[in-house]
Amino acid sequence: MKVKEILSRKGNDIYSIRSDETVFNAIKKMSGLKIGALLVIDNGDLKGMISERDYRDKVILKGRKSKTTEVNEIMSRQVFCVNVNDDIRVCMKIMTEKRIRHLPVLADGKLAGLISIGDVVKSVIDHQKVEIDSLRSYITSGYPG
Repeated sequence: MKVKEILSRKGNDIYSIRSDETVFNAIKKMSGLKIGALLVIDNGDLKGMISERDYRDKVILKGRKSKTTEVNEIMSRQVFCVNVNDDIRVCMKIMTEKRIRHLPVLADGKLAGLISIGDVVKSVIDHQKVEIDSLRSYITSGYPG
């Protein structure tokens, strides 16, 4: 299964925030959208990502204030991306090895979407269900009765 299949089902919505906005605004936006991360984009360029984990580890646990801390102060600058034509096994490997939950998706070098570990797991489960149903149908179709 390819990454583009996940995007075709979930959509290509890209939720982002500028690096000079406050962490409070980022968390408020994530809460409103019911998502766990935002891409940090300045003038059309991907600069990083901010996640609930960044907020927990770099604001709450350090005693900082979300209303005065800017996104660029806590965002993850190293962002791992995948291509729309990558197999989801590539995503699972990156997510597991790097201990991350979100991957920006590129198509022809441009941002095409964002997938989460939940999207990947759902796709694997859905794919396995189709295979299991096909096998059951095949097995039972050969037997009368």
